[in-house]
Amino acid sequence: MKEVGSAVDEVWAQLGSFGRYTLIHYALLLVPCYLYGMYGSVYNFEAMDIKYRCKVPQCEGINETLWLDYAIPKENNKLSKCKRYRFFNETDQCDLKGFSGEIIGCDSYVYNGVDSVVKDFDLGCQNWKRTLIGTMYGAGFFLSLTTTGILSDKYGRIKALAVASFSSGVFGLIRSFSINYEMLIATEFLETAFGAGAYNAAFVLGMELVQPKGRVFGNTLINFAYISGTMTLSLLAWYLQNWRYLLRTIYTPAIFIITYLFVLNENPRWLLSKGRYEEALIVIKKAETMNNTKIREEVFTSLKAGTNQKEIEAHESFLSVLRKMLASKIIALRVLLCCYLWMTCSFTYYGLSINSVFLAGNKYLNFSLVAFVEIPANFVCLMILDKFGRKKVLVTVYMLSAIFCMSLSFIPEDLSIWRLVFYLCGKFSITIAYSTVYVTVSEVFPTNARQSLLAFCATTGRIGSTLAPQTPLLALYYVNMPTIFFACVALIASMLALTLPETINKTLPDNLEEAKSFS
Repeated sequence: MKEVGSAVDEVWAQLGSFGRYTLIHYALLLVPCYLYGMYGSVYNFEAMDIKYRCKVPQCEGINETLWLDYAIPKENNKLSKCKRYRFFNETDQCDLKGFSGEIIGCDSYVYNGVDSVVKDFDLGCQNWKRTLIGTMYGAGFFLSLTTTGILSDKYGRIKALAVASFSSGVFGLIRSFSINYEMLIATEFLETAFGAGAYNAAFVLGMELVQPKGRVFGNTLINFAYISGTMTLSLLAWYLQNWRYLLRTIYTPAIFIITYLFVLNENPRWLLSKGRYEEALIVIKKAETMNNTKIREEVFTSLKAGTNQKEIEAHESFLSVLRKMLASKIIALRVLLCCYLWMTCSFTYYGLSINSVFLAGNKYLNFSLVAFVEIPANFVCLMILDKFGRKKVLVTVYMLSAIFCMSLSFIPEDLSIWRLVFYLCGKFSITIAYSTVYVTVSEVFPTNARQSLLAFCATTGRIGSTLAPQTPLLALYYVNMPTIFFACVALIASMLALTLPETINKTLPDNLEEAKSFS
C-alpha cells in the first residue's frame, strides 16, 4: 500500500502538475513572492547613503563654487562629508581668508540628492545608524520565520501566508509615516517580525502543489517572481526619489493578500498529514473538475488508508512531533547543516546586493544588473538541478562564488568593468545556491514538520542577512573586505555540502522514518 506522500504525488500526476487548478493557485502565490522581492531589498533605497557636506553657516546662500574648496577639505580627491575647516570668527560673514587650516567635525549638514531617511532624520556621518536600519529589518526574521512556520504546520499554509502578508503591509505603511528614527527602526523590526514568514509559506505551498519532477520548475517560477519584484523596486526608487512614496507604493498591495483566506484552498498534502481526509477529498475533487480529469479510485483508497494512520499521529502535540524530529541525530545534524548553508546564502546574496550600490557607475542600474543576473542563474538552475542533483550543484556553485568574490581582491579598482563582471558572476553563483538550498531543505524534512524546520533553518540563516547590512562598514577599512568575507563563508559551505543527502526525484517524506532513510 502506498504511503500518503506517494499517493498525493500520484494525485498531482493524474491531475497534471501544472493543470488549470495548479496554475491558478501558483499565479496567486506568485503575487506575495513578487512583493517580497521588493521588501527584502527596499532598505538599499530607503536608507541610501546620499550626498551631503558640512554646513558652513557664514557662506550658505552664496554660490558654493566660490568658497567650497576653501571650506571643506578633500579625502581621496573628494570633498569630505564629515569635516570642514574652522572659521576664525564664527560670527563673521563669508570671507575666503577667514578659513583656518584647522580641521573640525561638522555641527550640521547640507543634504543633496534623493529623499532618504539619512536626510529626513539627519543621519549625516552616522553610518552605524543607517546600517542599523537594515539589521533591525533582518532581526525581525528571527521571530517571524519560526512562529510562522509553527503556525503554518499547525493551522495551515494559507492562514500563515494571508496573515503574514497583511501584517507586512500594515507595518510597512506605518513605517512610511515615521516621525523619527526610533519609530522607523521599530517598524522595520515589527514588519518582519509579523510578516516575513509569508514568502516561506508561499514557497512550501508551491512545493507541495506539484509532483517531484515539477518542484524545480515551481521553484524557478517563484524565484522569477521574487527577482521581478527586486528589479521593479530599483525602477520605482529611481522614478520616485522619495523613500516615503516608495514604501506606500510597494506595501499597499500586501493588504489585499488577506483575501486569500477566502479564495485559495488549503493544500491537500497538509490536510492529509493532519488526518483530515474529508477536507482533502473536497479540494482534490475541485481540482479534478477544474482540470477536467478523473483520478483512479485506487488512489483514493491509498489516501484513505494512509490517512487513518495520520489521524492517530495528528493527535500528538505539535511540540512532541518536533522533539521527535530533533531527537534523531541524523535529522538534528541535517538541520544544523541546512542552517549554515542558508546563512551563507543569505549573507553573501544580500551582502552582494547591498554593496552593489557602491560600485562605480549609476547605483540604480548596478542594483538592477545585480538583480537581473538572477534570471539566467535560475534558468541554469532549472536545467541542471534535475540533471546533476542537488548536492553536486551546491558544492560547485558555492565554490565558484568563493572564487569570484576572492578574485575581486586582485582586480585593480580602475578596471571597473572587470570588477563588475566578477561581481555579477559571484551573485550569479550564489543565486543558484540559494535556489537550490530552498529546494533541498523543503525535500529533506517530513511533511508534519517541514514548514517548521524549513522556517528554523531560514531563521538561523537570517543571521547572514542581519549581518549583511553592516558589511559596507568593512569597506571603510579595506574596499575588498566584504567580498573576502563572502568568499570565506562560501568556501566552507562548499565543503559542508558534500555531506548532504541527494533528493533528486524522491517523494517528499511524510514522517521521520522516511526522512531518515534519505542518504
